[in-house]
Amino acid sequence: MTKSKTDITAQTSGKQQAVVIGAGIVGVNVGLALLKKGYDVTILDRGEPGRGTSFGNAGGIAVSECAPIAMPGTLLNVPGWLLDPYGPLSIRWAYLPKMMPWLLRFVAASTKSRVEQISTELAAILNRVWEDYEPVISEAGLDDAVFKKEGAMGVYRSEKTRRDAEYGIDLRRRKGIKIRDITRDEIMDLEPDLAPIFPCGVIEEDWGRVLDPFKIVTGLYKHFLDRGGKFQTAEVTDFVYRDGQPRAAMTTSGDQITFDTLVVACGAWSKTLAKRLGSPVPLDTERGYNTTVPYHDAKLSRTIISADDSIILTPMEMGIRVGGAVELGGLIAPPNYDRAKALFAKGKEVLPKLNAEGGTEWMGFRPSMPDSKPVISKSPRHRNVFFSFGHGHLGLTMGATTGRLISDLVTGSETPIDMTPYRINRF
Repeated sequence: MTKSKTDITAQTSGKQQAVVIGAGIVGVNVGLALLKKGYDVTILDRGEPGRGTSFGNAGGIAVSECAPIAMPGTLLNVPGWLLDPYGPLSIRWAYLPKMMPWLLRFVAASTKSRVEQISTELAAILNRVWEDYEPVISEAGLDDAVFKKEGAMGVYRSEKTRRDAEYGIDLRRRKGIKIRDITRDEIMDLEPDLAPIFPCGVIEEDWGRVLDPFKIVTGLYKHFLDRGGKFQTAEVTDFVYRDGQPRAAMTTSGDQITFDTLVVACGAWSKTLAKRLGSPVPLDTERGYNTTVPYHDAKLSRTIISADDSIILTPMEMGIRVGGAVELGGLIAPPNYDRAKALFAKGKEVLPKLNAEGGTEWMGFRPSMPDSKPVISKSPRHRNVFFSFGHGHLGLTMGATTGRLISDLVTGSETPIDMTPYRINRF
């Protein structure tokens, strides 16, 4: 028996109907912000809220990370990335032809002038993060029990690698980021379980972390429901137009979900829907791996970033999460968990008491733009469509600020920052 197509509307009042596609940290924050602006909001996702990339990330509120991924000298590193399957940025050979347009734009973004500009534009968002998160956290009943703001420690295996990092550190300091240098003795005093192999380091003072990224998303999602928001499991494939504007989302089950306003916020899966809406965009996927292990004997009191190893270790509620590096390989190829094992092996060099017993490996899809800036944008073609994706490593960090900015764009309110750098048609 063939299922008949139905026309679903979430309308339960005279309010404007907003549909947000995507129930990750960005989508849920967008939904909450639109509720506060008086919209009747329905979030759609093909999976359970928070179970995608938002589930297993490194947990950083990384307000100091205004330096883009592509930095001066990137072009010289590309051959090494292609040859090292476990390096800080690897590319699957089979995916390389599809990746080339993105990669060329990535390299073009690595000139010094572009890096300076991009870092200023990322800092404009990052400098607002705590200001925008604090009311969201408070209203949802999420407090210091789940959010920590004690800074992160970056460590270097030699004075030379610290000198090599000077441009990036100076860049961030010039954008208002608080970073202070620390000595070998200070490193060991603060984190005595680290291996005694780091002669120097830095403290990134405003960095924060969460004790469980999934609990943050689900906590905000519960608050969204408590405030009257709605959720529907649905995979959107296309749109129905009326009077030249999209007015309903078509799903794989044949339903049509009507809306007045649409926000596409489904991370790495946003590219196809954006194209359907007349806005092709060079979005691709950074495949991120990590391993989370129970504490056993190892102890950490803050996030550790080992610059030489391109890894990050985060103490969480369930244990220590070891991740980092990037694999460019798209959405289809199966995970290569040898990358997670290679990262964990480096983690043991940094924190020797790490024990793999009881650990779990994970891979997620970070939605990545070649210039490291998110898309937070009106549609250039449809007055009722907005885009919110491409946050790369900074989705959790920028979640509340993105929600606030999208809600301002939707309502035509004045935004606290210039939104031109984040438009979808900037390429």
